[in-house]
Amino acid sequence: MRYLLLIYGDQAEHAKLAQEKLGAEYEAYMAFGEEVRQRGVHIDNNALMPISTATTVRVRAGKTLIADGPFAETKEQLGGYYLLNCKDLDEAIEFAAKIPAAIDGSIEIRPIMELDYYRTLVGKGE
Repeated sequence: MRYLLLIYGDQAEHAKLAQEKLGAEYEAYMAFGEEVRQRGVHIDNNALMPISTATTVRVRAGKTLIADGPFAETKEQLGGYYLLNCKDLDEAIEFAAKIPAAIDGSIEIRPIMELDYYRTLVGKGE
């Protein structure tokens, strides 16, 4: 099953890190990426630009509303993700615990809804 591991952290605190600590964090992410590739579960991953670049779009009463920034003010912001193909939730949890941001941020694990499952939900299963 595919799982999206969403990486949350405090961008303001992260911006204060010393170069040495940033370098160590970078190396830890590279090592994690190598492990998930070697174990054959890696599908995709990306880091996101800072929260200051975010745009939120809503449609209300037929009108498109655009706002700078995220939908809600939070202490932790979404900073990136890994998309992994794990055998089960336990394996996804194992990998989530190894993501460097888990130490001072959080990792949200979300299973990907497969199309067949969605078809069953809307009564169009085959």
